[in-house]
Order: sequence, then C-alpha cells, then structure tokens
Amino acid sequence: MVTTLSAKTKHFLDLEEQFGAHNYHPLPVVLEKGEGVHVWDVDGKRYYDFLSGYSAVNQGHCHPKIIAAFMLQAQQLTLTSRAFYNNALGEYSQYITSYFGYDKVLPMNTGVEAVETAIKLCRRWGYAVKGIPENKATIIVCSENFHGRTSTVISFSTDPSSRNQFGPYMPGFTVIPYNDLPALEKALQDPNVAGFLVEPIQGEAGVVVPAEGYLARAKQYCETANVLFIADEIQTGLCRTGLMLASDHENIQPDILILGKALSGGTLPVSAVLANDPIMLTIRPGEHGSTYGGNPLACRVAIESLRVLKEENMAANAMAMGELLRKELLALASPNIAAVRGKGLLNAIVIDHADKNAAWNLCLTLKDNGLLAKPTHGDKIRFAPPLIINRDQIMECVQIIKKSLESL
Repeated sequence: MVTTLSAKTKHFLDLEEQFGAHNYHPLPVVLEKGEGVHVWDVDGKRYYDFLSGYSAVNQGHCHPKIIAAFMLQAQQLTLTSRAFYNNALGEYSQYITSYFGYDKVLPMNTGVEAVETAIKLCRRWGYAVKGIPENKATIIVCSENFHGRTSTVISFSTDPSSRNQFGPYMPGFTVIPYNDLPALEKALQDPNVAGFLVEPIQGEAGVVVPAEGYLARAKQYCETANVLFIADEIQTGLCRTGLMLASDHENIQPDILILGKALSGGTLPVSAVLANDPIMLTIRPGEHGSTYGGNPLACRVAIESLRVLKEENMAANAMAMGELLRKELLALASPNIAAVRGKGLLNAIVIDHADKNAAWNLCLTLKDNGLLAKPTHGDKIRFAPPLIINRDQIMECVQIIKKSLESL
C-alpha cells in the first residue's frame, strides 16, 4: 500500500532513517503535538491516538495537572542521585505505598528496569528467606510474554525477533504456557522455584485475556508452594483495564507489583517495584540502585499522575468506554475481524485476511482516516486510547474503523 507523504514528513523520516538505529518500524506519521485523546502531525492533521504510548499516556496527552507538577519541580530540583536525600522521595514513597497497600517501594525508571529489579528481589528472597541453595533459584514465566528487551528478559522470551542472535542466554527460568493452571501446578513442584512472573493480560502478544479465575488460582498455587507471585502491571495497571490494577479483577494482591508507563502520565520514564518488608528488606544498601531512580522530578510527577487517575474516575470510564468499544466493534460484523478481545480500554482485534500485510495496511488506512494504531504479532491491532475518551469520541472512532475496514 502506497501512502503519499508531504515533503515535511519525508524530511523527518529521512533524518531518522539516515542517523537513527533501525530497531523500529513506525507508521509513516511525524507527530509534533498532543492534547487529551488527540495528536497532531507536522502538517497540522489531527488524529485519535489509539495506542497511548503503549498505555503510558492513560491520563491523556499533556494532562494539565501533570504538566504543572512537572514544570514546578523542574524549576526547583530535578536530580540528586541517591547519594543524598531529597524532599520528594519520602513523600512519594508514602503516597504510592499507601495507594497500593504495600510496605515499601523501590523506585526505578524504565519498565524493564523494574522487571529486572523484581527478578533480583525475588531471587534474593528465595535464597535469604526460602532457603533455596545458592545459584539454584528458578522463576516461572509464561510463553508469549513481553517483559522488555534486556539480556536477562529476552533469555526467557519466546518471540524470535526479541531473542534470536542475542545469546548466550541467562539460565534460571522455566517457561510454561500462559493461562495453563496444570502446567503451573506441575512447575511449582520444583522446590527451587522462587517466583512466578506473569502479565495479568498479555499486551504485546495481542491482548490475550486469561480465563476467569486464572490469576486467583495461580496466586493460591504460589502461596501453597511458598513462591512469590509477581505481577507485571506495567501496561495493564493504572486503570487501563477498568480497575486500578488488572489484578483487582480477581481480588488478589501480588507479592511483588511492577508498575511503569502511565506512572508518569507519559512525561518521563518512571517505574516502581512494590513489596512488603519481608521481601523488600532482603536487599541492603549498595546491592541495587539507579542514578535516576527516585529523582525528585519523577516523584512529583508520579504523585500527580496517580492522583488524577482517582480524581477523574478514569478506571470507571475505562470500564464503560471499553465495553462500548467492544460492543460496537462486534456490531460491525466485519468479515475481516476474526476476534475482538480485551478488558477496559486495553483491546485488540484479530484481522482475518488472505494478505499477510492486511493489519499493517489497515493501520495505514486508519491513519489516513484520522486514527493511529499499530499491529502487533502480524495480524493483531491494539485499540488502547487514553482513558479520558468519551462516548461520542468512541462512536466517531468506530465509524473511522468501519470505513477503514471497507478498504480491505
């Protein structure tokens, strides 16, 4: 499919092509402004953002309260490192631990840094508390997972594009099928298992929602085996699925909770690992850290990002608008939609078409019609707008999707 590009757009695309690493394949659109549920390109065209920075912009682009907190703190103090105390970290730590009901938080920056932190914390607990023999600790993970792209994380990825020719790989992980309780029960029979790391909904895999009760039963199995249940809620957390956490749908509290993305409302990298004292205090001074982790700017922004989620009732809106979106997508009865799935405003459609590039081509047509989305794993397209979207906007977007599907 050929898309006509303006000279201005082509200029920026050419700059990235020549001077940037070729580790992404973006849609050919160059954005320069965002507000609420919309973004604008360098030619002034407006689009609905149906990716939300992979759920980093749950609160909407440039939320005024988050930006105000950012600007105020940026003018006072941005970074001290953890060599010194600062007046924001303690307040943030108290706020986020009270918010989610944990004793302690370990602040980091990117999502994958938080995953790595959780893995280290789980292993340390396994040795110091559970009594696993040194260097024998194992963590159970799920196939088709996406927890980031560091060397450790790709060691237990089943995605060839993330893994191939990046070895040798780190040992210590047992991969089982997702949404498979018998497989988990069997894997937990190994006495050297320290943790079970799982996404409550597999986002990158195409918004794969497990069977009802899967997470609650998995948590029970882990408790019985004296194994830590680690929830990667980097994408599913912070109201995206219609409750504060996706884990809340089954009334469970993970032993280790991993957050990121929307923790800063899309302004800068902020992530967090939460756990109670018997787990968190197994790591002592000098054994883990980050220069930017817990910086004052991140702390103030995170507090405000969390505050507006509750103040503006974004979880309830995500629940209602997600149900509406899925209902209307199903009502289209398109022969090219094989499935509609999701929870809250984390949704996906599976494209059924003879052309293997149909999902990509559909996203190009959606772009031309004023809506930005991106395929994942070939035939799946995520629909995850900011959580402030309203009914009229949902209905307008469904019409854009309907019109675009007709091009297939």
